[in-house]
Amino acid sequence: MSKKILICDDSGIARKQLSRVLPKEWDAEVAFAANGQEALDHIKQNPTDILFLDLNMPVLDGYQTLEALQGVANAPKVLVVLGDVQAQAVQKVTALGAIDFLKKPVSQDVLQKAIEQHGLFGSGAASGLVVSGSAADDFSLNQCLQEVSNVAMGRAASVLADMLNVFVKLPVPKVNILEVSELQMALSYSSMNTERCSAVTQGFVGAGIAMEALLIFSDSSFPDMAKLLNVSEDIDRALEVELQMDISSVLIGPFIKALGDQLNIDFSYSHPVVLGQHIKVADLINVKRAQWKRTLAVEIVYEVDNYKISCDLMLLFTEDSLPVLENLLSYLVEDE
Repeated sequence: MSKKILICDDSGIARKQLSRVLPKEWDAEVAFAANGQEALDHIKQNPTDILFLDLNMPVLDGYQTLEALQGVANAPKVLVVLGDVQAQAVQKVTALGAIDFLKKPVSQDVLQKAIEQHGLFGSGAASGLVVSGSAADDFSLNQCLQEVSNVAMGRAASVLADMLNVFVKLPVPKVNILEVSELQMALSYSSMNTERCSAVTQGFVGAGIAMEALLIFSDSSFPDMAKLLNVSEDIDRALEVELQMDISSVLIGPFIKALGDQLNIDFSYSHPVVLGQHIKVADLINVKRAQWKRTLAVEIVYEVDNYKISCDLMLLFTEDSLPVLENLLSYLVEDE
């Protein structure tokens, strides 16, 4: 009997990527949902055997969807597709009933092995795999960059989580083309606009792409940052710089490495430097106003569960990097 499959991800690119690696000979029908609520509505109205589920989504995320499925009769088998590979994320989804997890971007061999291991694969239908509807419509540079940033974000959070034995909350990355005057408004984490903050900046270049990574810390984060790093002495400015450098090396380095791997680029980089300490976001932006003009900005807000730690990572690409990025990211949407 043909399997009924639902792919649930807020990224049309991720939906398309996953649908492309499903075995063409699989006796299965594929449908799509853009968030957890859409998935639940579909499952309640249509028999569904297998759900490939993303975690970081608006409306209803993967964790909430798994919780809701526990009250649904004949719920599908759930394989979680993780950009976030933190050990605690895996434990959470397993406890909520997921039978397996697949790391983004999913390879054909890994997916084939998983569905065979769980007895989900079957062939025999004359038409093989049938896809109902489209994974997505047209794609933009912003959408492509958001998806590779989502994967890179998960890699960086995993390193931080393993190092500190914590769970890092992750948002959906925001991608926008901005004028320098709009950068302050782009910092969506509200306390960043009212509290004083400190920041580390680092430059990266490679294959015609130039960008600056800007990691902004709310000043209220320093006590818990010190606690997590087992620092017991009084926090002075020198120690704050040390804490900033330790955390930024963990969040920026793995993020850029994962981004470069997806773009097939080895980025060269400058030494990280402190951009400012105990200043307002507006003043922080003014420090770089002469260098930043029109930029493609990727924004990610990291929060550590059960700790008062928040930091805002912004990648600021130069305007002349955009055509190169668009060309490099085109592989995400190319048809086979």
